[in-house]
Amino acid sequence: MAALSTVISAVATTEQKLQVPHGGKLVNLMLADSAKEQAVASCSKELELSDRNACDVELLCVGAFSPLEGFMSEQQYLSVVQNMRLPNDLLFGLPVVLDTNSEDYQPGDRVLLKYQGQSLAVFTVESKWVPNKPLEAKNCYGTTSIEHPAVQMISMERGKYYMGGKVEGLELPKRVFPCATPAEVRATLPEGRDVLAFQCRNPIHRAHYELFIRALDAPNVSPDSVCLVHPTCGPTQDDDIPGIVRYHTYEVLKKEVNNPRLRWAYLPYSMHMAGPREAIQHMIIRKNYGCTHFIIGRDMAGCKSTLSGEDFYGPYDAQDTAKANAKELGMDTVPSLNITYTEEKGYVTADVADAEGLHQLKLSGTKFRKMLRAGEDIPEWFAFKSVVDVLRNETSN
Repeated sequence: MAALSTVISAVATTEQKLQVPHGGKLVNLMLADSAKEQAVASCSKELELSDRNACDVELLCVGAFSPLEGFMSEQQYLSVVQNMRLPNDLLFGLPVVLDTNSEDYQPGDRVLLKYQGQSLAVFTVESKWVPNKPLEAKNCYGTTSIEHPAVQMISMERGKYYMGGKVEGLELPKRVFPCATPAEVRATLPEGRDVLAFQCRNPIHRAHYELFIRALDAPNVSPDSVCLVHPTCGPTQDDDIPGIVRYHTYEVLKKEVNNPRLRWAYLPYSMHMAGPREAIQHMIIRKNYGCTHFIIGRDMAGCKSTLSGEDFYGPYDAQDTAKANAKELGMDTVPSLNITYTEEKGYVTADVADAEGLHQLKLSGTKFRKMLRAGEDIPEWFAFKSVVDVLRNETSN
C-alpha cells in the first residue's frame, strides 16, 4: 500500500509539469473497491470479450483513450469516422466501440464484461446500432478491400451491432507481461523535459535502436530529453511474432543496453494498420502517457495487398498527417532517419552513405527469418545477440 501511495503522490506532484492529457484530464474509470460489489450486482447480463475488446476496455479504464469515458456512442462513432474528430471537435483517430451479434443487449442494460475468467468492467449500454462498415472502412482505412487487415477485422471479426456507453473498471486483465498505466508511466518521467515516444510492434534490431537513440539529438528536441520505448503487445497481424515473445526480446534488450535516457513500457493495444489514422491514434495515446514528441517512421502502420503486393498508403502519408495535426495535438513529430549500415563507418544516414560511396550491407526481414529458422549465424550489425537468442528459443518451441 505504501508503494502505491508513493506512485499516486508522485503523479499528483508532477502532473502539472508533464504533458497535458488529451482533452485536459487523464481519465480513470477504475471503481473504488467499496463500489465494485454493488456495480457487479447491478448487472443483469454478461458479455465475453474478444482479445481486441479486452485491450480496449483496459485502455479506456486507465485513461489511455482519454478523454473517452466509455465506448463511443453512435454520434461519437459517426463523427470520428466522418471527420476524425469527436463531436466537440477534439481530434481522435479511430473509433473505439464494443461489438456484438446478440439481439439481447439493449439500451439501459448493465452488462458485466468478462475476459478469460476475469470480470473486467461493468458496461452500461447507452446506444446500439448497425454501423455502416463500408463507410468506416473507406474513411478510416482508405479502402474497402478485404485484403486490408482492419477491413477484414471489422467485416469478419466484429459483430453486426456496435454498442456505446459508460465503462466502470473492476480489474485489469491478468497478462503474462506487465502493462504500466499512463499514471504509472508519468510517475517515472522527468519534469519539464521532452519525452519522445517510440512505437513498434516487432522485435527491436540495431537499426531501430539507432533510430530512437539518434532521435534524442533531433534539432526540435531538448538536450536532456528521454525516450519512452512503448511497443504494442496486443493482437496484430497474423504473421507477426506473438506479443509474449516480443515482450521477452524487449526485456533482454533493456538489460543489455542499460541506457538511462530510455524508459520502457508495454501497451495493450490492438494494431489496425491504419496508416495516417493510426498515427493520430498513437500520438493521442502517447500524449496521455506523458510524451511530448512522437517518432514516426516511413510507412508507419502501413500494410500491403496480399494479391498485388502494393502498399495501401504512400510512404509518407502517416508522417504528413501527423505533422499536419501535431500543433493542435500539442505534440511534436520527429521523423525517423533513413539509417543504413556500412562496412567503413557502421550506421550512418543513407544520404551520407551515398555521398561518400560507402559499402552498405543489407539484410531483409524475410532473409533474417529464414536464417533464424535455419540456425545460421545472424550478423551482430543487424540484430542484438540477446534478442536473437530469445527469438531462436521461443519461436522454435
